[in-house]
Amino acid sequence: MADVYFYQLRHQPLEAILPPLLERSLERGWRVIVQTGSNERAEALDAHLWTYREESFLPHGLDTGDSAAVQPILLTATEDNPNGADVRFLVDGAAPGAVEPYRRVVIVFDGGDSDRLADARKWWQEAKSAGHDVSFWEQDQNGRWSKRS
Repeated sequence: MADVYFYQLRHQPLEAILPPLLERSLERGWRVIVQTGSNERAEALDAHLWTYREESFLPHGLDTGDSAAVQPILLTATEDNPNGADVRFLVDGAAPGAVEPYRRVVIVFDGGDSDRLADARKWWQEAKSAGHDVSFWEQDQNGRWSKRS
């Protein structure tokens, strides 16, 4: 069974919190997929990951490239898993498909958006009912994450 983590954005945008979460995944030796709500959003995140911090590099690529299968971090707007990812991040309202192939599924949602909040609640219930280990992470004013349930 996959662990399903819900991260609620409140104080920082996705662009601020995603890179450190991706870095932690790579430190664990995991391959990663980041599924966005659109190809345009995947391209915007691609550009951001190249420049988010001068002293750091996150090896990644888009699923539209020739080397998608070998990317440690792959950005996509589809449910495919061409790089054999261990962990799948779902952002910008991307809906979870099958979670069984993954060690972990991370759903990042905007807590200030009532539609995203309703989707997260629905997905929480579905994951819980399916027997997955589910946890909720909330960010404080300083950007630190704490597990709430």
